[in-house]
Amino acid sequence: MGFAEIAEVRVDPAAARVYEHGWQSWTPTTAYGLQQPAHRPSSGTRRVLCYRPDRVPPPIGFQGEGLLAVDPGDGGPVLVVATLDASVHMPSIRAEHRQGRVMVTADGPVERVEFEVPEPTTPAGPDPGGPGPGALGTGTGAPGDGGAGRLGRLGAALAAWADRYAERAAVPSPRPAPTVWCSWYHYFTRVTEGDMLENLDAMDELDLPVEVVQLDDGYQAEIGDWLELSGRFSSLHELVDRIRQRGRRAGIWVAPFLVGERSKLAAEHPDWLVRDATAGRNWDQELRALDVTHPDAAAWLGEVFTALAGMGIDYFKIDFVYAGALEGGRHGHADGLAAYRRGVQLIREAIGPDAYLLGCGAPILPSIGLVDAMRVSPDTAPVYEPPDADLSRPSQRAAVLTGRGRQWQHGRFWVNDPDCLLARPAVERREAWAAHVAEVGGLVASSDRLRDLDQWGLETTRRQLRAVTDVSRVIHEVRGQDGTPTER
Repeated sequence: MGFAEIAEVRVDPAAARVYEHGWQSWTPTTAYGLQQPAHRPSSGTRRVLCYRPDRVPPPIGFQGEGLLAVDPGDGGPVLVVATLDASVHMPSIRAEHRQGRVMVTADGPVERVEFEVPEPTTPAGPDPGGPGPGALGTGTGAPGDGGAGRLGRLGAALAAWADRYAERAAVPSPRPAPTVWCSWYHYFTRVTEGDMLENLDAMDELDLPVEVVQLDDGYQAEIGDWLELSGRFSSLHELVDRIRQRGRRAGIWVAPFLVGERSKLAAEHPDWLVRDATAGRNWDQELRALDVTHPDAAAWLGEVFTALAGMGIDYFKIDFVYAGALEGGRHGHADGLAAYRRGVQLIREAIGPDAYLLGCGAPILPSIGLVDAMRVSPDTAPVYEPPDADLSRPSQRAAVLTGRGRQWQHGRFWVNDPDCLLARPAVERREAWAAHVAEVGGLVASSDRLRDLDQWGLETTRRQLRAVTDVSRVIHEVRGQDGTPTER
């Protein structure tokens, strides 16, 4: 389907802003002035891993995936153009400035809603992804901004649209997230069973209120071989038992729709893979996508998560799940969007309704109603700048940019996950990063080697874990504020 005209908006070219919503967790999402270039991938590999590979935006203008908004800059209503139902349709929506007007087009069914928005009590904050060095700001959601996330009038309109969408889709109020310790940002893929046990001891010694001890990437033999362990672990079941014996819950990382070319799964079941589709390259290998429309692949996926849940794991971080939505040849008659949602539903059926499910690297809008919490930004990092200026890459700068751009989703669709708190002395700008994590008001997960924390790091970690926000209170405060935008 080609692009059809949806709206023509008269704007003040100097003050107007366009909001581009990215496809998945790691896709840059923010608002731009009409003359600003939008953030785009630095390579074809990054496009597959972090953007929507089959929907390349034009060289000029803006493109949101399922959602785009325009603030005309003259005090007039904010226009939100969005998918009617993200579980079925995810159109690309474009905006282009032409002689004092913004032309909006889309390649699928959308709704257009105008919101009369009062001037925000908190002005739009600086863009850490914009020109110049860009220091981290003081947070993403300030009291009185209605969850706007420093997007000004655009954020307020997006929050109002989200309330409207959540009500129509009967999205349940999110469950508060547990406090978490995660192995990733100190040990990365080199984590060992001994590292896990050392930090389990340290939580007791340092009096840290960690509810979930989450093992991240590095325990598995290969990407796709989730129940076979690397040589650094002797027994996943015994590790889970030891965590639970300490009165804590066990969590685990899985990339359920990825299959690495070195895996036994790829060698033994090539017919379970989506045909003519690459999921990118990582872990020094080519990646493919699992075809959950194949009945045997679907059964295997359920068996993996049933086994993990049977060990006593009740917190699951599912990562790189964009792979489930890639277009390609499948066993069943389903497009990428339908296959993705079916795959996440299979996981939920296996782990049960009470387990906590965190999405990451996930198509954002198509995940509404499927997960308890959502990573709403690229990964953070111990460093501020991304390695190649691509703001889908791990960095504090990228995480703050898109975290602010999606703050309005918190408490409406799920609990926002800004990514882990890093408070050890070796982390650049750790004070500003900690402030960002605190002010998001969402999931709080420590990811330092706990015995590396100095006094400031320990006090900050303990304080932020103890101050985890009750999401029901956040929803009440956000939705109950004066000055709520009204639909025109």
